[in-house]
Amino acid sequence: MSKKLDVVLGLQWGDEGKGKIVDVLASRYPAVARFQGGPNAGHSLHFDGKSFVVRSIPSGIFREGSTNVIGNGVVLDPVTFKEECENILKTGIDPKGKLVISRKAHLILPTHRLLDAAYEAAAGKGKIGSTLKGIGPTYTDKISRHGLRVGDILSPDFRSLFAALKSRHLQLLNDLHFDFDPDKGEAEWMEAIEYLKQFKLVDCEFFVNGWLSEGKGMLAEGAQGSMLDVDYGSYPFVTSSSTTIGGVCTGLGVPPSRVGKVFGIFKAYCTRVGSGPFPTELNDETGETLRRVGHEFGAVTGRPRRCGWLDLVALKYAVMVDGVTDLIMMKSDCLDDFDTIKVCTSYKVGPEGKETNELPYDITAGIEPVYTEFKGWKKDLTGVRTESGLPQEFKDYVKFMEDYLGVPISIISLGPDREATIER
Repeated sequence: MSKKLDVVLGLQWGDEGKGKIVDVLASRYPAVARFQGGPNAGHSLHFDGKSFVVRSIPSGIFREGSTNVIGNGVVLDPVTFKEECENILKTGIDPKGKLVISRKAHLILPTHRLLDAAYEAAAGKGKIGSTLKGIGPTYTDKISRHGLRVGDILSPDFRSLFAALKSRHLQLLNDLHFDFDPDKGEAEWMEAIEYLKQFKLVDCEFFVNGWLSEGKGMLAEGAQGSMLDVDYGSYPFVTSSSTTIGGVCTGLGVPPSRVGKVFGIFKAYCTRVGSGPFPTELNDETGETLRRVGHEFGAVTGRPRRCGWLDLVALKYAVMVDGVTDLIMMKSDCLDDFDTIKVCTSYKVGPEGKETNELPYDITAGIEPVYTEFKGWKKDLTGVRTESGLPQEFKDYVKFMEDYLGVPISIISLGPDREATIER
């Protein structure tokens, strides 16, 4: 009997803790697939007293017997990929035997990184806050039909295809008057391409649909979060791919009818990296406390994250767009010491201050969050392993969110380790 494809999505601006949850859920699925994004997003995993960050490789790689799929919606940097594989190999796991890569995934060239830096420099104060990993320019080439794909590395014309795209990039860089070394990183990149040839390359759409048709389960994971979606996020301060549920279908080649459960992950407060609107941001001592207690620094970039109270207006929007069936709340324990906890339940928008609980078209200007306050639970939750051990104030907080969002919170995470997880 055919199986459905279950999905894990971040519902905020990324950094929700998807890596841990995929690692926790992966034991139930023989395969885990990444469907979009690139090495700009790091998924942190913590188990057996160790910490790992995976960037392009699915978070199921550490689970025994699992198959991991890099889908066609992903953009792959061969150098970063090689480094990641070598780090995994040090743990005694050989990625070559557990990983398949879509031939239709696009390659990030060294000159894509240069273009990323050049575009950000040219933008000045209006810059997006790119991680400068070459993601945006690679997706730009994909959409403008100039990109190089993983399948091209086996072509006898690969070197000339590479040279043609590099030449195009050098012209763009010259037009931007950007100072650069045209050959920087190229030798290392070509070496990584040879390494990539050792992996099993597949037509992802046949592989995934065939897998499900054989009655085998698969979990799809995205990078970033729904509020960074190129269509539905806080445009233009977004990523370059579809981080919402539609990206699963285009990023793995599956029809909507194949999608089963949609696990939506959110933090008990909000964070954001880089530029862009953030209605509940706290530029005060409370924001600093959240950053410190939650260790809110980028897994890949190390950049400090902006912090603020939970925004239920934006969260409900993401739940709607993604068709979330199960909610997963992360980092609840980071609020243990607060006397009062706030959540945004509506916005006042425009000069008239009209109140709404719908996300407006333009969230870059004139939004004042309206908060509902809760009494803090003032109890260390990190050691709690059963729902009965949770304080009543915390249960009230969870119940309020479930009623507002209209979806059950099925998993509560109370710490970074696999074990610090309560399933309801």
